[in-house]
Amino acid sequence: MCAREELNEKQKEAVAITEGPLLIIAGAGAGKTKTLTHRIIHLIERGVAHENILAVTFTNKAAQEMRERMRTCLDDTERQPLISTFHSLCVRILRENAAVLGYPRHFSILDKEDSLALLKRAMEELGISLKEQEPRKILAVISREKNNLVSQEIFAGRAQDTFRRMVAAVWSRYRALVKKSHSFDFDDLIASTVALFAERPDILAKYQERWRYIHVDEYQDTNTAQYELVFLLAKKYRNLAVVGDADQSIYGWRGADFKNILNFESDYPGATVVVLEENYRSTQTIIAAANEVIKKNRERRDKSLFTKNKVGEKIGLITALNEAGEARGVAEKAGELIRRKKALPRDIAVLYRANFQSRAMEEAFLSRGLPYQVFGIRFFERKEIKDMLAYLRAALNHNDTESIKRIINTPRRGLGKASMAKILSGASHTLPRAAARGVENFFSLLAAIKERLQISPLSETLKFILTESGWERELEGGGEEGVERLENLRELVSIARGYDALLPSDALESFLTDAALLSAEEAQEEERAENEGVRLMTVHAAKGLEFGYVFVTGLEQELFPHTRVSASASAEREYEEERRLFYVAITRAKEKLYLSYAQTRTIYGSRRINIPSEFLLDISDDLIEEELFSPMDSEDVIEWD
Repeated sequence: MCAREELNEKQKEAVAITEGPLLIIAGAGAGKTKTLTHRIIHLIERGVAHENILAVTFTNKAAQEMRERMRTCLDDTERQPLISTFHSLCVRILRENAAVLGYPRHFSILDKEDSLALLKRAMEELGISLKEQEPRKILAVISREKNNLVSQEIFAGRAQDTFRRMVAAVWSRYRALVKKSHSFDFDDLIASTVALFAERPDILAKYQERWRYIHVDEYQDTNTAQYELVFLLAKKYRNLAVVGDADQSIYGWRGADFKNILNFESDYPGATVVVLEENYRSTQTIIAAANEVIKKNRERRDKSLFTKNKVGEKIGLITALNEAGEARGVAEKAGELIRRKKALPRDIAVLYRANFQSRAMEEAFLSRGLPYQVFGIRFFERKEIKDMLAYLRAALNHNDTESIKRIINTPRRGLGKASMAKILSGASHTLPRAAARGVENFFSLLAAIKERLQISPLSETLKFILTESGWERELEGGGEEGVERLENLRELVSIARGYDALLPSDALESFLTDAALLSAEEAQEEERAENEGVRLMTVHAAKGLEFGYVFVTGLEQELFPHTRVSASASAEREYEEERRLFYVAITRAKEKLYLSYAQTRTIYGSRRINIPSEFLLDISDDLIEEELFSPMDSEDVIEWD
């Protein structure tokens, strides 16, 4: 299984180069993990001690896969080199040097919620209102700066506006609280290790001697802190082999810098470059389409995938009048593949750019009894969706204490647990003035919502809740996560529009009933479909996976590529990332690829006429065939605003 004959000529070349910096450009499906594993085995066979070899990955799953391959290929399990994620590696280093840092060896590691709780405490101690300032936004700023290796002192020195000065003060207090609890937060792990190496060259030298041969997987996804960590560890011996593909860099929004891989040769003069272009995954048709798409990007290293696999079927194009028709077309085609035994459900993936798109797909698969599994959170189980439904229930029923507890601080109204206890016990009159005002405003809003529900279309009431509560404004300022939640809420408004023709009282009752039933059906479906259903997921979630049959949906301008790109100050850079994202989606498919779009889509309750994504125009007509499905039913009739 581990014979060198398994490797193609380019893979063998990468394996044989054991000294000096090495850049392995590995196209999609080109066997990068196999190449990296064989290279490590080759080093051990040449007499390099296993304890002098380090391999760093991004996920525990990738690290475990590499370990399993190593165990299969090495007879002596004790000769396993260290294969670790970035964060696990840094935990190891920090624990070994805890005393130097003034920490106990068994320090704690804070998860996101732990960090948020301490940050809120820091804000409260500084007298900063949790109602007026969004803790998650502040934590996101601190996280971004840490990953860029900007210290609190440097950040404070650069802070020129009121917001950044406030963040600097919170950061200082938050850092003190983290240290006092003998903890590191997740972002501290890498940043603190880099700082340790910078301050203590003797400690750095110890690890440079320990790990003389270093390997990094998915190098295009490294951020500034990860880049610097690798640079310092490899600086003495320069035996650094990195594997990656700038064309698959899709995490710029969370700090990854694909320039790290593009600049490798200038960072490491004399580096050898090996390009792996043979794809073992997909048909020739799929590879041809992928090449046509990605060559339009300017910031990339030129390469062209090829495969010895069969030509395969043409790419199917599904065109529908609206999102419901698109979902039915996808579900019908998936059902056809399953019925004809061309694929098991788990061999089929439906990919989308934004989470809110899953809702129409879920309904289409449910209505046809097709097993499916949503990777991520099902639409009606998402927190923001439950919050909106709780607003409706609380407006109609002030005795619904569970709904009131859920939303009284959504968005923030400065009401803590103590205030909540007083409200529920009927002691609101004992609240401090600011809290009492927040409670009064909340119940006034519920009264206004109740009034609206009696006279206005349901979709307009949901819009009213979003704007008048301040929820929309808060989410818009909440970064990528906030935008995603807002998109989901706007999708709920679009669903509610289907009930607007009913009397207001009937509309609300039907809407809440259907939402509850659909949520229950989704839960039952997930239990039934686990490990066997069609996969529904975002393209980001599909990175690193492969499927026999892939549907890439919602290929419309302002959806894929996403609308946030055109509104960005760095539009060109983000546009190229959108194209890379489409390239990643295409290259997940092994046997057949389907592309789909809707001529109209309901966004925030309004029907929008769509232009097909310009990415579709990048693929030659001779690679595509129109996919026909059952005639539209009454739900496909376009309603013009």
